[in-house]
Amino acid sequence: MKFATYRAGKQSRFALVLGDRLLDVAAAHKLARRQGKRLALGYLPSDGLEFLRLGQAAMDDARALEELASSLDFSSALVPLDQAVLEAPIPRPSSLRDGYAFRQHVEAARRNRGLPMIPEFDEIPIFYFSNHHAITGPGDVHVLPKHCEQLDFELECAIVIGKEGRTIPAERADEYIAGYMVMNDWSARGLQMQEMKLNLGPAKGKDFATSLGPILVTRDELAARRIETPVGERYDLAMTARINGQEVSRGNLRDMHWTFAQIIERASYGVTLYPGDVIGSGTCGTGCLLELNGSKVFDPPRWLEPGDVVECEIELLGSLRNRIVLSEH
Repeated sequence: MKFATYRAGKQSRFALVLGDRLLDVAAAHKLARRQGKRLALGYLPSDGLEFLRLGQAAMDDARALEELASSLDFSSALVPLDQAVLEAPIPRPSSLRDGYAFRQHVEAARRNRGLPMIPEFDEIPIFYFSNHHAITGPGDVHVLPKHCEQLDFELECAIVIGKEGRTIPAERADEYIAGYMVMNDWSARGLQMQEMKLNLGPAKGKDFATSLGPILVTRDELAARRIETPVGERYDLAMTARINGQEVSRGNLRDMHWTFAQIIERASYGVTLYPGDVIGSGTCGTGCLLELNGSKVFDPPRWLEPGDVVECEIELLGSLRNRIVLSEH
């Protein structure tokens, strides 16, 4: 299944993506019950996070709605996709972690700073916490002047946790993934480099915005591209980024050195993960200007500016398109 969150007036509404239309799951669930269809739950919420907290029963009802869409009158619950204002699929995740899983990116970033590859990279799938209250979907991303001091994008994939778990072994961790989506981990490199001299962070260099979307895609939709490994699933999905229509980055999700299953195992060690927790992969190789500038792809170095449009795309997950807007506060 594919899910999205769209704006309806002042409300956010969780929906199934059915081709070129969105099916509002809460409204469709009511219509199906009124037409005598038996479903597992008495209702489905309009909020994606609340939907995930209802667990497998909510997923089963959503799949039933997807199947019923061809036979029931759901017209009042349908919205044309090209007329919808999309938000992040989960606009208010319960937490946000970001990994560091692509070796090519780590090696290039360290080489560009005159540093050798760090052996600890092969020992633990490291991650940091970012601001889960600063999530955006497609559309404008508002920044302040200090963010524009070496403003960067980061082309990533993210997962959403679908069920509660603690100390989850890697061999079972993929079962806890509700779905996959594109992630752009915006980075104010000037702020980031200053603060990380104190051996903490990243924090202010990252906490102003993280973009997710445009849709959330469940594991079954990606089965044809799945690569089974002893340490979890990988997916053969091309990753690209464009600035103002020009392609600047190209990678593949299969090149993650650490799988999402291994990152989940590490993140959940002695800690409970909850439905709606988001975990990013980290930047793919060539997936940011910091790496591209250091590798002399852009000479002189190039950074993002207000008005630039950044598109991060992953096969089968869609294209996340954002425009940078300078704000006063």
